[in-house]
Amino acid sequence: MQTQNLGYPRIGSQRELKKAAELYWAGELTAQKLMQTGSNIRQQNWLLQKEAGIDLVPCNDFSFYDQVLDTTMMVGAIPARYHNLVHEKQLPHIDLLFAMARGYQKDGYDITAMEMTKWFDTNYHYIVPEFTASQQFTLFSNKVLHEFNEAKQQGIPAKPVLLGPVSYLLLGKEKESGFHRLELIKNLLPVYLEILGKLEEAGAYYVQLDEPCLSLNLSSAERRVFVQTYNEIRNKFPQLQLILASYFECYGDNLATALSLPVQVLHLDLVRCPSQLDDILATDIVRSRTILSLGVVDGRNIWKNDYEQSLALINKAVAKLGTDRVWIAPSCSLLHVPCDLDLEKNEKVLTPEIKQWMAFAKQKIGEIVTLKQLAAGEVNERLQENITVNYTRKLSSLIHNNQVKDRVSGITDKDASRNTAFSSRKLLQRAALKLPIFPTTTIGSFPQTAEVRSWRAKLKKGELTQEQYDTLIAKETEDSIRWQEEAGIDVLVHGEFERNDMVEYFGEQLQGFVFSQNGWVQSYGSRCVKPPIIYGDVSRPAPMTVRWTSYAQLLTRKPVKGMLTGPVTILQWSFVRNDQPRSETCTQIALAIRDEVADLESSGIRVIQIDEPAIREGLPLRKENWEAYLNWAVRAFRIAASGVNDATQIHTHMCYSEFNDIIGQIADMDADVITIECSRSQMELLDAFAEFKYPNEIGPGVYDIHSPRVPSKEEMVQLMEKAKAVIPADQLWVNPDCGLKTRGWSETRAALQAMVDAARELRNEVAVKVAE
Repeated sequence: MQTQNLGYPRIGSQRELKKAAELYWAGELTAQKLMQTGSNIRQQNWLLQKEAGIDLVPCNDFSFYDQVLDTTMMVGAIPARYHNLVHEKQLPHIDLLFAMARGYQKDGYDITAMEMTKWFDTNYHYIVPEFTASQQFTLFSNKVLHEFNEAKQQGIPAKPVLLGPVSYLLLGKEKESGFHRLELIKNLLPVYLEILGKLEEAGAYYVQLDEPCLSLNLSSAERRVFVQTYNEIRNKFPQLQLILASYFECYGDNLATALSLPVQVLHLDLVRCPSQLDDILATDIVRSRTILSLGVVDGRNIWKNDYEQSLALINKAVAKLGTDRVWIAPSCSLLHVPCDLDLEKNEKVLTPEIKQWMAFAKQKIGEIVTLKQLAAGEVNERLQENITVNYTRKLSSLIHNNQVKDRVSGITDKDASRNTAFSSRKLLQRAALKLPIFPTTTIGSFPQTAEVRSWRAKLKKGELTQEQYDTLIAKETEDSIRWQEEAGIDVLVHGEFERNDMVEYFGEQLQGFVFSQNGWVQSYGSRCVKPPIIYGDVSRPAPMTVRWTSYAQLLTRKPVKGMLTGPVTILQWSFVRNDQPRSETCTQIALAIRDEVADLESSGIRVIQIDEPAIREGLPLRKENWEAYLNWAVRAFRIAASGVNDATQIHTHMCYSEFNDIIGQIADMDADVITIECSRSQMELLDAFAEFKYPNEIGPGVYDIHSPRVPSKEEMVQLMEKAKAVIPADQLWVNPDCGLKTRGWSETRAALQAMVDAARELRNEVAVKVAE
């Protein structure tokens, strides 16, 4: 029996990669030092896993930005707009990688970034490959070969990891009509064969090919491409041992296809879908020589493994296949969990009782090895310790709050509905708010400068009193309100300078949540988040946002938006308790947000935004499970939003999502205004709203806040003209794609002023047409 890991967190236990990348982008760190930081992280990760006893340690799971973008670099699928950076400017690979991810606006170039979207149902974002009908591929980057040789030199039992060719194409997007991206497999596969040949020549015995799209609903034609592709790989490399990894769901109706592929090892996610083990053991696999990799340790959550439950699955497989055909692994890459629970030293932040229930990446590596030992009849005392810890968690008084449970059970349909339809509400809202056509707003946050972050740090260390801190926040808030007024923005925000993170800030004030000090995970690029941990029933003991929102409203006659994070997003972006249905926890959060909405309205706030960027990412991967999820997710939003008067305008915000297949449910959320990311997709996402004839108001994002590039007024007008072509003008708002927390003030002021100027030009166009 062997152990393997599918991937390890790449940011470093102290976020070394984030810090180095941002210094490099600012011109304060050399490329050599950035590369050394990456090398140090890789070697630390490899050594940790080797010393823990992992038999097959992944390499090429590291990335300076994103593993899908790395694959795009590997196969040379560089979009045409970057070709001058390659051929004329001869940009180094690392700078080209960052230009594709973030855009490039210097040295006379002005090039937009590639599109970004969510990685399946996680909060990780990947850079979407772009394909044309005549797309050519060529081996452009040898990163995987370099890192395999680097690991081998360190004495690591390394296993190269590649995103599989079929999933790579399926995760991309056609940038012109008239073809399907899977038709490009004939051009792409030779590059994969070339890199596999180089890896085999360098001494690779096992290669992990990630094909997570096998967890999705696939057509028969798509399944045939999998079969043809892997048969060709096998014919070319009969000795190379291929590990096929899919995760986040069952293989479902793709199981027969997966079992037919000529691979040596088939990985199963038995955390998300434990039932599939019985399905597989009932097939002819028993008579084959295929090894099963059992993903029994949760790669998506931070709770300690239940050894009894995992051993039951392991023993069932061993009984059918034998020990040598069963491997033990995490359910998926450990990219999605923090690095090391041992770094949590502050017992006031994370109490020993709750901490003992948890495991981060380093501890999960230990659990994998321990399960192998337990399956061999060794270290039985660890089994008893594990049983005891999980039993005490189940009975802990920290978890259960009967008042919360009773309130959830008492919810009625009326609690999840506004008083009247939007067609009636909008008349009252327009009369109350008196906004112009193409009203402008932002999504919530303004730049959190190093100075603002230092105030928070000094407050925590006791170097600032609460009164001193509040004075600084009040001044920053007032400055932002004054600037917004001067710029001509119509619906203002207070800037969220007091907030650390859009989920963490709320979790810190809700009962049932706990936090780590160093529990960082990568969201995209250098963006790291520290998800809250929901360990028990959720309630709101006091107002959370009223103070600073109402303070900002007192400073201006213009409306100030109350800014809240919605229940589904708080759920999705937290590590959620696994001892009750997620729907139950989400409803508890919805009631807490409902109370906050009511308090904001009572304090005079007439526009309230409830962000739900995670609605789409929470969809189960298989469509047959969508209806149940969408029913409780949409209901949770409506519970949070429906306790207000009709004249109070409810906004929601969604970013980096595809809406076509859930547009009906988005409409069912019944938000008065929805703002969405649209700039990177050049307004393509609006097509779904137009075809559906979405009845409520829409703010398509007109500039990409994830890039430092500042768009021109003309560019924003052009995007809004595209929007006007499919959505009536009186339904449209003008806003950025997302919050501006990660941007600098100079670029923010320039971009927002251009945005306001664009809105004015659009209004003038309408006025001229009316006059004519």
